[in-house]
Amino acid sequence: MQFKPVDTSNFKMNLLRTLLLTPLLLLVPFTGGTLTVAQESPTVSETDSTTKGAPYVPTPHHVARKMLQLGNVTSNDVVYDLGSGDGRIVIMAAKEFGARGVGVEIDSALIQRARRKAREAGVADQVEFRQADLFEVDLRDATVVTLYLWPDMNNRLRPKLRRELSAGDRIVSHSFDIDEWPADTTVSMGKASVAADTKTLFRWTIPDSTSSE
Repeated sequence: MQFKPVDTSNFKMNLLRTLLLTPLLLLVPFTGGTLTVAQESPTVSETDSTTKGAPYVPTPHHVARKMLQLGNVTSNDVVYDLGSGDGRIVIMAAKEFGARGVGVEIDSALIQRARRKAREAGVADQVEFRQADLFEVDLRDATVVTLYLWPDMNNRLRPKLRRELSAGDRIVSHSFDIDEWPADTTVSMGKASVAADTKTLFRWTIPDSTSSE
């Protein structure tokens, strides 16, 4: 009896593929029994990562609402949020208070997210989001400015706010005040949960031109 030689080339190739792919498959998460390939996060440009003056920490929605209430925002106002992140304050100002709004943010990925959220909320015609340096943006159209920035950034903004805003315009800051500029109103918010921190909000009103700084 003669035996035919066995072709092992396909077997070796399949074995090699299995050995190469197994480590990669172990890194892929499973959801509901369906194989899911993890996606890369949006690319952030070098400008985004090197010039952003503060990390993105979103303002809780209940705090954002209180900030707008403290600023006496109405449908007659234009709200500028400096360091607007995902756009929640500007979007809320439009959706709940009827105001127009401008979000200023250096991070391109966050700008895209904010624009998408504005469309989903149905207020894209009332708001805009600008990828820009908050120290360079023109604030003369604003009637209310909201801040959630580092203390040194607030202090650097002080002369710009006094110079470009008009008498009666309001500034509301989450957590941090402005040196040598006493707030008109300070509000401490109770904790939303046991683990949460107490939130402090500061409000300033731009004085008329005859007042000293």
